[in-house]
Amino acid sequence: MFQTLFSRRPGNLKDDLLSGLTVALALVPEAVAFALIAKLPVMVGLHAAFIMGLFASVFGGRPGMISGATGAMAVVLVGLPTALRAHFDIPPEANTPWIAQLTLQFVYLSVLIAGIIQIACGAARLGKFVRMVPHSVMLGFVNGLAIIIFIAQFGAFKDGSSGEWLAANKITIMLAIAALTMAVSAILPRFSKAVPAPLVGIILSTLIVLTFGLDTVLVGDLMDLSSLSYLERLPTFHFPHIDAEVIVAAKADGYEIPALWSLSSLLIALPFAGILAAVGLIESLMTMSLIDEITETRGRGNRECFGQGLGNVVCGFFQSMGGCAMIGQSMININSGGRGRTSGISAAILLLVSLVVGSDLIGMIPLASLVGVMFMVVIGTFEWSSLRILHRVPRSDALVIVLVSAVTVITDNLALAVFIGVIIAAMVFAWNHAKTMHSIVEDIDGVRHITLEGVIFFASVTHFRDCFKPQEGPDEVVVDFARARVADHSGIEAIASLAERYESAGKKLHLRHLSPECTNLLGKAKGIVDVDSLTDPNYRVADDALA
Repeated sequence: MFQTLFSRRPGNLKDDLLSGLTVALALVPEAVAFALIAKLPVMVGLHAAFIMGLFASVFGGRPGMISGATGAMAVVLVGLPTALRAHFDIPPEANTPWIAQLTLQFVYLSVLIAGIIQIACGAARLGKFVRMVPHSVMLGFVNGLAIIIFIAQFGAFKDGSSGEWLAANKITIMLAIAALTMAVSAILPRFSKAVPAPLVGIILSTLIVLTFGLDTVLVGDLMDLSSLSYLERLPTFHFPHIDAEVIVAAKADGYEIPALWSLSSLLIALPFAGILAAVGLIESLMTMSLIDEITETRGRGNRECFGQGLGNVVCGFFQSMGGCAMIGQSMININSGGRGRTSGISAAILLLVSLVVGSDLIGMIPLASLVGVMFMVVIGTFEWSSLRILHRVPRSDALVIVLVSAVTVITDNLALAVFIGVIIAAMVFAWNHAKTMHSIVEDIDGVRHITLEGVIFFASVTHFRDCFKPQEGPDEVVVDFARARVADHSGIEAIASLAERYESAGKKLHLRHLSPECTNLLGKAKGIVDVDSLTDPNYRVADDALA
């Protein structure tokens, strides 16, 4: 495994280290923002960015992809405090310290279980199913995510405490800084790619702000680590459990809190863990597919499931909120030249180092410069070509692209958007294939020969039935399935029903060129099947009776 950490491509290590530094700088405000969204301590998000970035880079299946604390996971965790209050009948106005501690322990437990589920998915080799996601769903996912990243940046122009917009002069300065960073990111690569352009833009804007003393928001304004010692900034092992003080305090308030690893507690955490696991894997595997397309390489989905799961398990043991792949930071890494695992590893390590010994330097970076970097990510992520092809692709594909984008933006639920897109695409696929079912009818020597073409499955059984009129024609009928395939139980039932219709009409029916599995599943009707071991096809039928 570790032999893939370093590539022999010339200049790869330098590119990975420099792009890793750029990503590390961009990870800080994102991790802080997502922790605040989930109403968790800042260090819970920062530690998650380090742990997920490190373990997913080392053990995951997609070199160059960046993982960390994400908004998709944070949105799921937002509902956990409400679920806990409802389960223990804690009124909304109650706000004692033990409630916050109880919530944190359930966060760690949920993340840990989610990681175990993800590892199980990798062991079951479920990562391959990402290949079943249609291209139209991918386009909608990418476009919706780009819009979400774009909208999220406007939070930087608001006061963190009041939520009100900043003064006009501050917004003007921030826009100017963001524009400068974007200009450097766009223009510098035309002259030199020795150093990642986003990193140069961040350094240049920081120097300008410090030199001229511009009144603008800095990264340090979001994360105040001055009250923490160096050791407190490091992630420390913590087996998820409810402290005795919490149990005593809860009992004093009239509440009985069970052990964290009791059945009742696990039943509270399990639904959140399942959603976290699904959201994390979908976002990670979709991001992997996007990077595969950009770099013209191929990641390993099952290994990525394992890497993501292992990272979340470690997060559960190290007081972190968990995470998954980050499309924004991954695009920064790819655009900055990062292709190997060392880019993600260096980003994670540099992030931790900056938190422990360099937080003051990180705090000097103007937030607007990171906003500018993310705006460039939005421009590079959005599939602009999809706007040009909307009127040329089938209407169903255009609908999926627009719908997945809209659901992603409106609900901020990537898993839901992808599920909806895949379901609609699958229904369209089934409908189109259902319409291909047809028959060729010939009467030879008083016997009607009906040759079927197409796939017989749940969506095509109506078309299949319409091919036959038992009350008409000769008394002997031969149905040839050589050009047809029976796909599922609905197809088997349709054939059995056809046999009953001909029997009721008093006519003799022959079924030819069915596979042995079809014959076995037909029950009483298998007596009318003409078996030919030389020409009969052999294929599988999706039916629970064979399981």
